[in-house]
Amino acid sequence: MALRKFKPITAGTRWRIGNAYAEVTTNVPEKSLVEAKPRTGGRNSSGHLSMRYRGGGHKKKYRIIDFKRNKAGEATVESIQYDPNRTAFIALVVYADGEKRYILSPQGLEVGAKVEAGAEVAPEIGNALPMKNMPLGTNVHNIEMQPGQGGKLARSAGSSAQLTNKEEKYAILKMPSGELRKVLVNCYATVGVVSNSDHFLQSMGKAGRNRWKGIKPRNRGVAMNPVDHSRNGQYSRGLKTRTKGKGSDKMIIQRKNGNKLAK
Repeated sequence: MALRKFKPITAGTRWRIGNAYAEVTTNVPEKSLVEAKPRTGGRNSSGHLSMRYRGGGHKKKYRIIDFKRNKAGEATVESIQYDPNRTAFIALVVYADGEKRYILSPQGLEVGAKVEAGAEVAPEIGNALPMKNMPLGTNVHNIEMQPGQGGKLARSAGSSAQLTNKEEKYAILKMPSGELRKVLVNCYATVGVVSNSDHFLQSMGKAGRNRWKGIKPRNRGVAMNPVDHSRNGQYSRGLKTRTKGKGSDKMIIQRKNGNKLAK
């Protein structure tokens, strides 16, 4: 991915570091794979503000992404596109029967490349297959947590997990956070690292760009009175939000901080 440093022609471009979109090949989405995306402005069904700091922003259409990768057969990459709903780029692929689908675009995937999904396909970039058929050390993304459920893990820009080991019916993955986690070895994952890896290096340059995204100015909790930032009774700092005794705790071997869970 290439970043673009803007010339300081205006106050808004002085600090702006944007995406050059070198990988993106078209700015026109596939009509059959988009649908309306209504906005709430942070209001609930009664019209009351239930989520602060949201509202406004440019209209978006949702791109329907194939997270399940459940269609057999080879597909050709037709274009790499920008998706306003996620940090990663997406790839439009066309199958031999003419069906088109969007998939998350991994780094290195180019127009004209072939991708495939299935139990017996080669572990190459863009291919989706069960982790039991992948060699150790493979970087994967769009990882299922239950077979047939569709990818849930490692879907944001630049993220991937590494297949470190296999134990009976489980694959051991090193997650982007550093956490070691067990996932059923029959679960599908896509080979490669998610595209747009330099996304975190971008700089908005001005507050107005966040307003275009539908994000209103957010005041720091430490600069408020306690009653203002703790409307739901939660502490403003240091509170662990993961549920104690969560069912999936048994699948976590080691936390991102290096601590092993007690058995």
